[in-house]
Amino acid sequence: METIKKLLSIYPKRTITLTQLEELMKPYIDTYGEFSNIILNLESEEVLGMVKSKGRTTRTPSLALQYRIDKRLLATNHHMALQRFRNVLHPSINIDAYYRKDPSIWQSDLPYIQKVDEYIKKYSFPTEKVPAPERSFELVGDEKWVVEKRGKELLEQIGVFDKLNIIPVSEPLMFAINPTNIQNTTQLHLIVENKTTYQGLLPALVEAEFSTLIYGCGKSVIKSIEQFSIQYPLNAHHQFFYFGDIDREGLLIWHSLTKRQPTYLALPFYRACLEKTAVEGKEYQRESEEAQNLFLSFFLPEEQDKIRKLLAEGKYYPQETLKTEELQKIWRESDWKALISMS
Repeated sequence: METIKKLLSIYPKRTITLTQLEELMKPYIDTYGEFSNIILNLESEEVLGMVKSKGRTTRTPSLALQYRIDKRLLATNHHMALQRFRNVLHPSINIDAYYRKDPSIWQSDLPYIQKVDEYIKKYSFPTEKVPAPERSFELVGDEKWVVEKRGKELLEQIGVFDKLNIIPVSEPLMFAINPTNIQNTTQLHLIVENKTTYQGLLPALVEAEFSTLIYGCGKSVIKSIEQFSIQYPLNAHHQFFYFGDIDREGLLIWHSLTKRQPTYLALPFYRACLEKTAVEGKEYQRESEEAQNLFLSFFLPEEQDKIRKLLAEGKYYPQETLKTEELQKIWRESDWKALISMS
């Protein structure tokens, strides 16, 4: 019966015909008597309600030709099941998010949650960091699960990813270090999207108040930023700035990055770009309204209007709009810490 209820809970519609019910339940029943008994029990529990206008069959026992599925009642059963698991899973495993999700997602994730639960109860949380594939194999017997099969997302959702000491698998983060600033208690780090800008700023790194200059390599930084604390294990308050192209792709890269690592916009560079002439050629890029709105919120109203207009027209500002000398001057002379306090 529980299996049938689970199938009904994920059925895409709120009404179902008797024929569709037979198809749904065919793998689990052998006779009409078994089928009708289950349907009548679901009727008595009010999980299934007769659509009166469609009538009933003439067979004995008689069944409705069409039913309404009480998804709310099925959700109540789902919540009761979650409560039972909360009482048996390790206290560190938080399944509250599943109260808001479709029961089918819980059923899909449950086998993995149980394996993680078994691991924690047997070994407790590990004290040594190991690469993601190794920990993934220890947890569920599949070395690809954490990185390639939603494992990281699930572990974060149940609140144990950080406790499992997993070294992320991603490309190394590429950056240069300013040795004069590595002892500072607050350290600034500039991420730039393109190689030309990185090479242009590099000679001025020792003159800037930044500890590192990071080459973002387009979208790569969204993933490789995970490596920062491992590659740069200095105990300090780290603040990140980002400078990329003013186009839809550049906005989306920053937006995705700041979800993983809060990152300020390097506004002095962006504002210098807005003083130049935009160029054609980015009509094809995918638009993200969420990324655009958040990006624009850091600019003055007249700047927002200008950026909206150029994006709508398929124009953009590449980082290369700013020449090396101008880049370096902006980097040296801007009050970066004041920008943090204003945000």
